[in-house]
Amino acid sequence: MSGCACIETIYKELKTDFNKKPQNLKKCGQSLDKLKIALTKLAFLPTKDVKSSKSEMILARDVLEIAVEYSVATKDIPAFERYMSQLKCYYYDYKKVIGESKNMFKLLGLNLLFLLSVNRVSEFHTELELLSADIIHTNEYIGPILALEQYIMEGRYNKIFQAKSSAPSEIYNYFMDILLSTVRDEIGACIEKAYDKISMLEAAKRLNLKTSEEMKTYGKKRNWLLDANGFYNFVDKSTKAKEILPSVELAEQAIFYARELEMIV
Repeated sequence: MSGCACIETIYKELKTDFNKKPQNLKKCGQSLDKLKIALTKLAFLPTKDVKSSKSEMILARDVLEIAVEYSVATKDIPAFERYMSQLKCYYYDYKKVIGESKNMFKLLGLNLLFLLSVNRVSEFHTELELLSADIIHTNEYIGPILALEQYIMEGRYNKIFQAKSSAPSEIYNYFMDILLSTVRDEIGACIEKAYDKISMLEAAKRLNLKTSEEMKTYGKKRNWLLDANGFYNFVDKSTKAKEILPSVELAEQAIFYARELEMIV
């Protein structure tokens, strides 16, 4: 059996096992380990033998697509980033040679959601720039992620919590949970700054927590102290009074700088 044929056999087994997850995830990992070694023997760049190199590149791309989803299923973020980085070469650089994968936008959308969930906004926008305006606004996988970023920018956090139930694919749920946790922490930080005290009921409502137990667990995570009346208190009585800004001195300094600037001009 040729090297490519052997890889195809292992790939078919991997695909079958992955469709039966989660019970076969361990077996999928074993198949992926074999494939990572075997794939190094294939042609990853177009050669004079166009037909042969094309089939090998498609096979490598298909394996990487499963590897990306496997890394999410096993919650292995470093592996997800590695596989996604390799996969993007096939999506962008070799697209004209091997054609467009049916999973391309699903996984590109997944990558965008990952970047958003860990607050890597500049990388998020860099990835968006690789896509056409039509795809960004109309694709069923990309459009919803762009909407999430807009909600964050506008502070419409309730929309983000609602979006969990309408994620474009089940595989998005892991990163959606991370995003919701990030957003919840942002709301929690705002509550600490905006309120001297807040009832547990009101805090749970703002944090989109459904039960008192969930609220108590979250409060402990942030070291919030719950009093006997069911309120969280954020006023630290040991905090020293804020220093009064020397407004007169600052005004005189500003006038001095203005006069100096006028003399220079």
